[in-house]
Amino acid sequence: MAEPRFLLLSEVATELNVSDSQVYHMVRSGELPAIKIGGRGQWRVERTRLEEYINHKYAETAEWVRDNPLVEREPE
Repeated sequence: MAEPRFLLLSEVATELNVSDSQVYHMVRSGELPAIKIGGRGQWRVERTRLEEYINHKYAETAEWVRDNPLVEREPE
């Protein structure tokens, strides 16, 4: 069975292991692309957009790690 194209915010939260409110903030701030559908304006995140977001975060984290090397502490 094929995976659904669109995910609920709660499903995105489960995928990222964060709270629903964190995902809502990511969507409302524009950090994570989403659409509003239906009469009540329910949010949906396209699975491919979530994967792009995750890949972007991996690249962003790798850049941060490169720019902030771990420095060994000198013994006291």
